[in-house]
Amino acid sequence: MFERSKNMALDIGIDLGTANVLIYVSGKGIVLNEPSVVAIDTNTNQVLAVGSEAYQMVGKTPSNIRAIRPLKDGVISDFDVTEEMLSYFIKKLNVRGIMSRPSIMICTPTNTTEIERKAILQAAEKSGGNKVYLEVEPKVAAIGAGMDIFQPRGNMVIDIGGGTSDIAVLSLGDIVASSSLPMAGDRMNQDIVNYVKDQHHLLIGERSAEQVKIQIAQVFKQDGDDDKVTQVRGRDTVTGMPRSIDIDSNQVEEAIHETLMQIVSTAHHVMETLPPEIAADIIDRGITLTGGGALLSGLDQLISENLKVPVMVAEHPLNNVAQGAGILLEHMQKTAKNKK
Repeated sequence: MFERSKNMALDIGIDLGTANVLIYVSGKGIVLNEPSVVAIDTNTNQVLAVGSEAYQMVGKTPSNIRAIRPLKDGVISDFDVTEEMLSYFIKKLNVRGIMSRPSIMICTPTNTTEIERKAILQAAEKSGGNKVYLEVEPKVAAIGAGMDIFQPRGNMVIDIGGGTSDIAVLSLGDIVASSSLPMAGDRMNQDIVNYVKDQHHLLIGERSAEQVKIQIAQVFKQDGDDDKVTQVRGRDTVTGMPRSIDIDSNQVEEAIHETLMQIVSTAHHVMETLPPEIAADIIDRGITLTGGGALLSGLDQLISENLKVPVMVAEHPLNNVAQGAGILLEHMQKTAKNKK
């Protein structure tokens, strides 16, 4: 897939997300973005599909096929399946050299335990990595968003992914204060599923809820903003028959409001712990939003309104972690070469 010189492997940065896996290859940029889903035949334990193909099967499989998400809340819940998935993606990219294997930088949420980190390291090593490095997501996301975190000034980032929201303040290349909570895109999808069930007696799938969120969610309404409406289909909980309803952006906001306020409140707690000089930098420079959650319409205004500091959405927020991982790996290797 890629040309390489002297049989050398290409180095890669991986955003091993609960919802998606993104891979950055040095010199090439983001080359893979697929859902973190694996379809398995439960009779034979054979992997039938990985990524986008497996995601199409979610909620639509016969009894002998399971579509599994091997990561939950940013950590590995099924080690073997995670390893299978990573191996599949790395093989698909053909980044190995004839003589060597790629170095891999992989990212984890800030609150992962030593055991969870070891599991991620092992999965990456087994799937074909030579040297595997681990780094925390918000630090890497900040680099991918173009922030210079190695300067003596405070940078604050809120990274809202599928499984976790990571909040961190960085200065001089490291974390000054941080927090991670298992509330992010997946929780919002579940909030919408629960809301539609409670308010409309309709059961909808997680994929349908995600589509509703992407299409019409507006989390900060201003005068003159039109209400967006979309149709959602599912099964009536009373009659058991298929039925469709219209749902508008006000209802979606109501459904996900509590989860969003938890993220805002956690960011508030992180800011309360900051040294005064760094707090002054944040007032000055603001907060950068990254991750898929950053794409929610009006989220920057909602956070800014509550925390009273400027909030910007990073460019290409979905790619920041994988891109940052690749950039950081290149930076580390250059530094190592210069020391020799």
